[in-house]
Amino acid sequence: MSALSISPFHRRALVLIAVLGLAACSRPAVVEDPVRAVKVMTVGAGTYDAEPEFAGDVRARIESRLGFRVAGKITKRQAELGRHVGAGELLAQLDAQDYRLAADAARAQQAGALTNRDLAAADLKRYRELREQNFISGADLERRETTFKAAQAQLEQAQAQLASQGNQANYTSLVADAPGVITAIEAEPGQVVTAGTPVVRIAQDGARDVVFSVPEDRAALVTPGSAVAVRGWAGGEFEGKVREVAASADAVTRTFTVKVAIDAATAPPLGTTVYARPRALSRAGSPVLKLPTSALRQEGQGSAVWVLDKDSMTVRSQPVKVVTADGNDAVIESGVSPGMVVVVAGVHVLSPGQKVTIYQQRTAASAGSPGSDATPVQAPVVPVATR
Repeated sequence: MSALSISPFHRRALVLIAVLGLAACSRPAVVEDPVRAVKVMTVGAGTYDAEPEFAGDVRARIESRLGFRVAGKITKRQAELGRHVGAGELLAQLDAQDYRLAADAARAQQAGALTNRDLAAADLKRYRELREQNFISGADLERRETTFKAAQAQLEQAQAQLASQGNQANYTSLVADAPGVITAIEAEPGQVVTAGTPVVRIAQDGARDVVFSVPEDRAALVTPGSAVAVRGWAGGEFEGKVREVAASADAVTRTFTVKVAIDAATAPPLGTTVYARPRALSRAGSPVLKLPTSALRQEGQGSAVWVLDKDSMTVRSQPVKVVTADGNDAVIESGVSPGMVVVVAGVHVLSPGQKVTIYQQRTAASAGSPGSDATPVQAPVVPVATR
């Protein structure tokens, strides 16, 4: 069949088949990764700016838990929380009825012993006179002397018992040993307490301490006598010296308690929250490499940053080791060196080998000339906006 004899329908079908065949043989178009705009900075040597700071509170050098020296039922409590008391001021009382009765019994025993002693003394005097006249033997006189000595000993015993019972009655009144502030109430009226049970806690007037805790890896650096800067929560700063470092770590927190002596005249009120900066732990001014935390990303079990190759304008992943934080920056121990250009914004949308362009803010575009290169910045580092 000739080409002239092909019907229009068959001709259109052949054209469609040819077009489909050509489309099947052609390759799909390659979709390139988008060029991302990122902010960068040039790594430079800097110094520590922040100092380690620990939260603590102000406490009295001596804080006593006072309790009755005898057992009994509390009938009255004069002490109130937060009240300042003087030495010898009454704080609480026990029911003293039984102790008064015991004292009365001891007083009666003393009276009986005194009567026996006086009678033995009178007999001894009379027998001495008889012995001088040779009316009695020496043995009779010695018996009277022994009786007198026994009566005297019984009197002294009764007097001691009376004094002891009198003290027991006096111990039913709890008084302050020294002037101070009541910081806790641990027993209430109507409660039956044993001897020595804490009833009132008093922070004695005088020296004040700032108490805070440091971790195990830094406790050895804080030594007695070293200086500590103390900052109040509401403002104000003063100096103190380490007075005591705990010999063992706390069983729960695994931290060591540090007590810093401060001037009582300028000390904040008891219980005030303060922040302590041990000078021994300060590394302010020490050389260090720092990067903004926005430059870091998680990679495997560690951290990494994107390093910019300025010749090809592509990025590569670089693992880094972070030591600690310094304010809003991360202190880097290894992985980067001064002069490297690091991406500090847009790190989570990049991939290895991806092409990027350096983001330029509008203010920088109007002030600078187009086409300028990134300018190295020394730490503390800030993003450098260039094109």
